[in-house]
Amino acid sequence: MLNTPFPWQTAIQYVKGVGPNRAFLLGKLDIQTLADLLYFIPFRYEDRSHLKRIAEVRPGEIETVVGEVMAVSLTETSRKRMKIVDLAISDSTGLLHAKWFNQPFLKTLFKKGETVMLSGRVKKNLYGAYSLDMENPQYEKVDQNEVQLHVGRIVPVYHETKGITAKQIRTLIKQALDRYGANIPEIMPTTMLQKYRLCSLSEAIHEIHFPPEGSDLERLNGGTSSAHRRLAFDELFLLEIGLALRQQGMTKKEQGIRFDVSESHLAPLRKLIPFHLTGAQERVLGEIKKDLASAHPMHRLIQGDVGSGKTLIALMSLLIAIANGYQGAIMAPTEILADQHYLSLKPYLEQLGKSTALLTSDMKKRDKDAVLEQISSGQSDLVIGTHALIEKGVQFKKLGLVVVDEQHKFGVLQRAKLVTKGKQADLLIMTATPIPRTLAMTLYGDLNISVVDELPPGRSPIETKLYYVKQRDRVYRRVEKELAKGRQAFVVCPLVEESEKLDLKAAIEVFEHFKSEVFPNRKIGLLHGRLKRDEKEMIMRQFKAAEIDLLVATTVVEVGIDIPNATVMVIEHAERYGLSQLHQLRGRVGRGREQSSCLMIAEYAVSKEGKRRLQAMVQSADGFKIAEEDLAIRGPGEFFGTKQSGLPLLKIANLVRDALMLETARAEAFSCVEQHPELGDNESRPIREELERKWQGKLEWLTIA
Repeated sequence: MLNTPFPWQTAIQYVKGVGPNRAFLLGKLDIQTLADLLYFIPFRYEDRSHLKRIAEVRPGEIETVVGEVMAVSLTETSRKRMKIVDLAISDSTGLLHAKWFNQPFLKTLFKKGETVMLSGRVKKNLYGAYSLDMENPQYEKVDQNEVQLHVGRIVPVYHETKGITAKQIRTLIKQALDRYGANIPEIMPTTMLQKYRLCSLSEAIHEIHFPPEGSDLERLNGGTSSAHRRLAFDELFLLEIGLALRQQGMTKKEQGIRFDVSESHLAPLRKLIPFHLTGAQERVLGEIKKDLASAHPMHRLIQGDVGSGKTLIALMSLLIAIANGYQGAIMAPTEILADQHYLSLKPYLEQLGKSTALLTSDMKKRDKDAVLEQISSGQSDLVIGTHALIEKGVQFKKLGLVVVDEQHKFGVLQRAKLVTKGKQADLLIMTATPIPRTLAMTLYGDLNISVVDELPPGRSPIETKLYYVKQRDRVYRRVEKELAKGRQAFVVCPLVEESEKLDLKAAIEVFEHFKSEVFPNRKIGLLHGRLKRDEKEMIMRQFKAAEIDLLVATTVVEVGIDIPNATVMVIEHAERYGLSQLHQLRGRVGRGREQSSCLMIAEYAVSKEGKRRLQAMVQSADGFKIAEEDLAIRGPGEFFGTKQSGLPLLKIANLVRDALMLETARAEAFSCVEQHPELGDNESRPIREELERKWQGKLEWLTIA
């Protein structure tokens, strides 16, 4: 290791060959420092090692040649008005023409006498004897002195921005490596590198940019070369180190609440519910009780498929806190879900002699002030609400347990705000959106995770069918058949009003169409987000009481609607939804003992990805399998958004491809933090320094409970 720190944070404009103007352009690619430049990983590699002379190229083959520009012209066809740029190059053994269609700007790009590299499929020119062409080849201007950097080898290809090319970026990285590359410090202990057969960091950075001769092109483009493996491991290891430090920080905080978790607190509720908890529910409840009895605040995530009984587990946990003289809070992402929790839980608490309050943003001031007084005075044992719970004016007298429902709808900071309204309050998070194990280990790697992997007995699997628009009548006949049995149905449409940009059935139009033409003898309801609160409550009460046969709704019914008598879910324009959202909507039915169906109606012109989503729905009702497929289809990038603010983005590792590596990195990271809690000794200090460098500006996330 160097006596002086490696200059990772050197501003990019001071790196050789950059300067202020290029620094501005590189900034558009998020390259601000020397470290950013060295970690600006190629998105593709091209094999230009088999450089041929023009006389040696063969029609039908993909070839790479270098030659001098002899001529460049722009012509326009008379019939189709197609603009063609024709570039002629020569290397002394022959002449080759390159043609690009409808890219007239290329005419001014090439100058006579310049050296150009072309790579593409060679074809015979039908109009010229012995003439060879390349149509729309990849091109790059090269200096004769730099030919070995840009051709004659496996070449890295980088993302570009206007004003700076992949070739220029390649040159800058080569110059940076020539100047600094020999001194790149190692951050990992030698024992770990040997244990997992990882190359050194210096070797990895060199080879990921300039692979040695004989490298496997397929492995390079697949992100599985030894250089990619090393840098991916670093990325995952550092992420898990951060999560391990965060978990360590939470357990080291001031002493939390030691709740008395005696079964006597739950016995009265067990007598009220007309069924026994499933084995999975009892197991998860046991894990929560152990946390509640601990001296440290609980931070636990409950994952469970729709209908698995997570809310009942949360209620039992809240009753323990209330029995200990504390208040409980449930934060839900929508008013409808908050209302549902309030309406379903209030009767139980009333029978147990406890009080419940509901707090939402759209309440009248007089009503809201009354609820705020009940919360601050401690009159309300359980407070259920939306984001309104984290507003500044909400003060609890003695908050002991916070339950956050549908965590994916909230951010890390939002859940933290609610927890801080109590003194070291315990935190229980619930999600009915199953998260693949690899994502759970990153998004929620600092939390203890419980899985409710068993549905209540008597539930039949939901039958899922795919129909196309011309088969809509068949869907309506199936709906009518269920309504005739006294069952109820949902029809979900994505929009409330007509949109010219999105050719979707508007909920209002569907409602009117059903009421007047399709189901004129049925009671039809309409539910969407723009209705007033009182109207929403009235419609939901009517639907729950079976006073409405069929509810036309937007995606406001995605979560939290529990109507056991509803046996049909119709999803219009199903191809427009994400896979997890389709699964959530399907979960609104199948909550009773009767066989339920999810009937998806899609357009014929569905994308390849859309068809894969719809087929996944038809083939599986398992939320965790659905989540894994969703991750495989969309890739991990979309799972890291502002809702998980604070997490560094993965630039090299891929959570689908590198799932096993993630588990290994996590085990090593948590072991490292356990052995070196402060990461301050000689072996672990480089890891901490690298963590601080890569998480610069995000380290405050580690302190959020």
